[in-house]
Amino acid sequence: MPLLEVNNLQVAYGPIVALQGISLTVEPGEVVTIIGANGAGKTTTLMTVSGCVKVKSGSIRFDGQDITGMPADQIVRLGLAQSPEGRKIFPRLTVRENLLMGAFTRNDKAEIASDIKKMIEMFPILGKRSHQAGGTLSGGEQQMLAIARALMSRPKLLLLDEPSLGLAPKIVLQIFDIVRELNRQGMAVLLVEQNARMALKVANRGYVLETGRMTMTAPASELLDDERIRAAYLGE
Repeated sequence: MPLLEVNNLQVAYGPIVALQGISLTVEPGEVVTIIGANGAGKTTTLMTVSGCVKVKSGSIRFDGQDITGMPADQIVRLGLAQSPEGRKIFPRLTVRENLLMGAFTRNDKAEIASDIKKMIEMFPILGKRSHQAGGTLSGGEQQMLAIARALMSRPKLLLLDEPSLGLAPKIVLQIFDIVRELNRQGMAVLLVEQNARMALKVANRGYVLETGRMTMTAPASELLDDERIRAAYLGE
């Protein structure tokens, strides 16, 4: 049974239809990426799955449960968390306070403290910045904080929206190494990323989204070798 199953999903912003009946699945322990041009509907897809955008029609099932229209905080409690485009950390809160916000659905204080230590082990720079305001971090540090904050909810599925956006190449490699490590630990990831080459290298499968419609799906290795994908998204 898929961990995430999106079926014939339609989303509209007023009269503008953003998603036109898309379907996708994510299996347990799988990395799936959605690639597409700006405005294709990639972020809308993730925001709808996480309960932040209203569904017009279609269904979303997570871990065997229908979550269509469910409030976002309840979806987090079920085990689905998102690191959003643009990071959206709390700039006036410290790094530690941002991490605590990621655990807002939990009340197991000892385990929360243990998870903060795990995040600092995974992202050592956050330990050095723990009492520093989030807004004073570099872009790469903020991205690490955004991912760590999402992980504090102990998700079964992590939604990552443009994790490499605006970052230096060295930091991009670090971010994708983290994605690989999370997957090695058994976490499923649904990844939206404009760096299509990097996304397809880390993913098991990929979907191509064009103007609100899924036009292709295949194993990531096949998409990397597809001439149409190479020309449209890999700059070849």
